[in-house]
Amino acid sequence: MTEKGPTLVGRYVLPPEEIERLSLQRVEAALGASHRWPGPERLVIQRMVYAAGDPTIADLVRLHPRAVAAGLAALQSGQAIVVDVRMVEVALNRVFAARLGCAIHCAIDLPSTVAEARRQRLPRSVVAMRALARHAQDGVVVIGNAPTALLSLLDLVDAEQVRPALIIGTPVGFVAAAESKAELATRTLPFITVEGTRGGSALAAAATNALLQLAVADGIGRPSSS
Repeated sequence: MTEKGPTLVGRYVLPPEEIERLSLQRVEAALGASHRWPGPERLVIQRMVYAAGDPTIADLVRLHPRAVAAGLAALQSGQAIVVDVRMVEVALNRVFAARLGCAIHCAIDLPSTVAEARRQRLPRSVVAMRALARHAQDGVVVIGNAPTALLSLLDLVDAEQVRPALIIGTPVGFVAAAESKAELATRTLPFITVEGTRGGSALAAAATNALLQLAVADGIGRPSSS
């Protein structure tokens, strides 16, 4: 019987902190000097590129000039984080959110949302955003999956029923995704988005986690009540 060589884990797997360090080093090398964002904005872009595994996504990211500042102010004052789907919710850094005192809200699969969506014959994401409007006021809204959630939120904004501090909108797909993000980019309130059909929950969560990291690093967050 011949001896087996090194396992695949032995050949390729590094400690988690080394994986992150090396990944971000390679992201930074790929971005190079051609992308000259200020420090905090650059961290957001780095994290989104890292999540996408694709440096070309950086050319599609659009940040409102006040996006990072507005997001940090909201998080550091303990405002809520509203998300469209559970995929975004589970990807957020709950330790940092709790340290800042930021509750995370998602209503996509609540029985009341399901029942109301069926009654109105609307997507659940539309009904969920309407149900969470009170939590979205002055908070950070993170939409990574459903274009209908972003359209519903923008309707609420246009009707002056809610005004989030920041909207992170990166819904993905071929129906209304590009259009919903184009609509977001025309609004005056702070936003982070990705042009076109590309996007997804991983990108939205990555941008949010970058802001959570920055907010905690400033040392202004409120202690967790747990």
